[in-house]
Amino acid sequence: MTGNIIARRYAKALFSLGLGQGGDAVSAYGKDLEELAAVLEKAPELMRVFANPIFVASEKKAVLDGVLAKLAVSPMVRNFLGLLAEKERLAFLPEIAVYFRTLLDEAQGVVRGRLVTALNLAEARRDQIKSKLEAQTGKKLVLDFAVDPEILGGVMLKVGDKVLDASLRAQLQILKEQIKRGD
Repeated sequence: MTGNIIARRYAKALFSLGLGQGGDAVSAYGKDLEELAAVLEKAPELMRVFANPIFVASEKKAVLDGVLAKLAVSPMVRNFLGLLAEKERLAFLPEIAVYFRTLLDEAQGVVRGRLVTALNLAEARRDQIKSKLEAQTGKKLVLDFAVDPEILGGVMLKVGDKVLDASLRAQLQILKEQIKRGD
């Protein structure tokens, strides 16, 4: 079994539990997983402990309990993490959190995207672009904005699995290829 399959199975299981509980349980579980994944990202030595087969499950669970003592995690997520520790699956926690976020976005009708420009956009312009894209997609859009001066001008937009590269760099590259071919 690959890590991706394992992460999906555990994320789906926790997601199903959250749906069964109703209310905002699913969102709360997602928030808890994201907080923990952020802590693990800032402390890669924890991930090395969780992935290391030298440490037994009880030692990994003790380390996890130390981390969870500093976070306000719901009892269900705490039990879920305990199960991951027992099954030696804590190393898959970041992937589980990512897939859980994907499931939550699908359930809430949210699409994530990224817009890259050559210059920083004003907040009003960002809101205008985001609202137009939401109107086109018909879904709520969570859009990250980034600046990359190497695109020279224009925009690069990635929403879901679709990419639109309307950057000046891309247009110049196309022109260069056409000149090389003699078109």
